[in-house]
Amino acid sequence: MAKKVVASLQKGEGKAFSKVIKMVKSPKSGAYIFKEDIVPNELVKEYFAKKS
Repeated sequence: MAKKVVASLQKGEGKAFSKVIKMVKSPKSGAYIFKEDIVPNELVKEYFAKKS
C-alpha cells in the first residue's frame, strides 16, 4: 500500500506533500508505535515539533 501512496505523490500536485513517519511511545504498553501521515511540505518541521 505504501508504494501506491508514494507513487501517487510523485505526479503533479503531489510534490507539494510529503509522507512522514513518526515514532511515538504508547502510554498503555510503553512500546513504540509508528504513526504515518501525509502533510504539506511547509508543515513537516511543525509536525515533528508537536507532541503526540
